[in-house]
Amino acid sequence: MTLPDAVADLPCWHGTPSGERLSGGLSNEIWKVADDAGTHVVRLGRDYPFHHVDRAREVMTARAAHRAGFGPEVHFAAPGVMVTAFIGARTWGAEDLRTDPERVARLLSAFHRRMGAEISGAAFLFWPFHVVRDYARTLRGTPHDGVTGEFLPLSDEMERAQVPLPIVFGHHDLLPANILDDGKRLWLIDYEYAGFGTALFDLAGAASNAEMPPDAAEALLATYFGATPDPALFRAFDAMQVVSLLRETLWAYVSDLTLSAPGVDYMAYAAENRARLDAALAAYRSRWGTE
Repeated sequence: MTLPDAVADLPCWHGTPSGERLSGGLSNEIWKVADDAGTHVVRLGRDYPFHHVDRAREVMTARAAHRAGFGPEVHFAAPGVMVTAFIGARTWGAEDLRTDPERVARLLSAFHRRMGAEISGAAFLFWPFHVVRDYARTLRGTPHDGVTGEFLPLSDEMERAQVPLPIVFGHHDLLPANILDDGKRLWLIDYEYAGFGTALFDLAGAASNAEMPPDAAEALLATYFGATPDPALFRAFDAMQVVSLLRETLWAYVSDLTLSAPGVDYMAYAAENRARLDAALAAYRSRWGTE
């Protein structure tokens, strides 16, 4: 496959590069490229202020993640492009997270403990309830404005269910496809939304995006916290699952207005996450009722 000039002309190649486009990116163009030095992954993507995505911060975080032992090495970076080592690993699916929640919990526990010390520059805070409110502002006056009247009160209710926890440095995009398994260990990729925040968003994102059943979610929490959490923490976790899916649904609506990735149907993605949101909210209401 012919590489686009934006990839072929990068100054980091040894010899003549060749490669193929990888599928799966919802907002970025991704290429697998081979040259005389080995195999690499190229991510093309600009800053997305409407999604709070800053590529310089993403590169810094990716380098920190490699130093901390969680992500591939960054070989080259320039505005709009990042080249990392290619990892010969299997991309996880939802069933992998549902089958082995303890392994995910151990990965996240280590990530949360070790990443903060590697981060440089101004601290970025990821608080999903702020993200929801900001997405609602972006959608005002657009064809998708109607969802905000329903979603904002729901987000506020779920925020009131949260409990104080230590601030950690989180990944904040725990889609199954962002976890790689090389047969010996797990890797985390894609650090667009990484920043300081609450561990519950990563835990809830892992559970909600994989549609974990209650027993798997309980095992996830018990392994992460070292004991079965009390009811208040369980409720906060269930509320965060709701907000994780609410935020992902709004992400799709905002992306429908602002992005265009080949082969990506943002409204279909919104509908998929809305269905998961409805199921998570029904489970929350059944277990915890209303305020």
